[in-house]
Amino acid sequence: MYKIAVIPGDGIGKEVMEATLHILDASTIGFEYTFADAGDELADKTGIPLPQKTIDIVKQSQACLFGAAGETAADVIVKLRRELDLYVNLRPVKSYPGTKSLFEDIDFVIVRENTEGLYSGIEEYTEEGATAVRVITNKASERICRFAFEYAVKTDRTKVTAVHKANVLKKTDGIFKDNFYKVAEEFIGIKSDDKYVDATAMFFITQPKMFSVIVTTNLFGDILSDEGAGLVGGLGLIPSANIGEKYGLFEPVHGSAPLIAGKGIANPSAMVLSAVMMLEYLGEIEEARKLEESLITVLTEGKIVTEDLGGTAST
Repeated sequence: MYKIAVIPGDGIGKEVMEATLHILDASTIGFEYTFADAGDELADKTGIPLPQKTIDIVKQSQACLFGAAGETAADVIVKLRRELDLYVNLRPVKSYPGTKSLFEDIDFVIVRENTEGLYSGIEEYTEEGATAVRVITNKASERICRFAFEYAVKTDRTKVTAVHKANVLKKTDGIFKDNFYKVAEEFIGIKSDDKYVDATAMFFITQPKMFSVIVTTNLFGDILSDEGAGLVGGLGLIPSANIGEKYGLFEPVHGSAPLIAGKGIANPSAMVLSAVMMLEYLGEIEEARKLEESLITVLTEGKIVTEDLGGTAST
């Protein structure tokens, strides 16, 4: 029996979470859910988007499923990442049948550093405008690169690509690149190379199959992840994992989607695939494959799919 923290959050987060828990309950694994609150609606009621009680519930669980947060996302998910030291943001970019993927057989993963970079939150106004500080440390760079190589080994992938802009950001991305190749020396069986972030953005469109595992810094990873989603049919099909030494939090990347919230038409695929990633994290590989293959069957048949995939089915 796994103890799972469940944070439905705002908007369609609640709808796709309900659908996903319904599916998980049909598995052969036992789950004990503890529901917790966070997001815009809670902030409107209490003035606090992420209470300490919710953080404690996640810490007392073996994994967390998170739906979506609206305008308070920075105060919720970013804070959870910091509080729980979820230093890895893992975003698979994979094409599925029956979707609007631009290419067939795309299957790569973006490993994004989750705790520093330009998202460190160090900003200040100046007389001329404002300044933001980009924080890159040896510790965080080495840690995220090591995770990327270990993930490649674990998932039978053969290459890891570092994405940076060290020709311009010579000191910060220089540190990131140096740590990448330092870690790469320990993984003789895994190929390693590096690319500039602007070139990578182009290669996503022209040669996406050249990638297997990408490791990069916070802002670059955020942008490339959404570009990757565009390659394979949009944000409604993209899951993500936030992973640290002790905790794992799994969420779709589509946000709360207030324009369609409450209509029952949201595509739950990204939330279902986030549950697949949670099962993998828990070591339940067979159940993870069952769940993913079931979803692939539904997408391939194309009979019961939501409006964004050309169907008329409800969430």
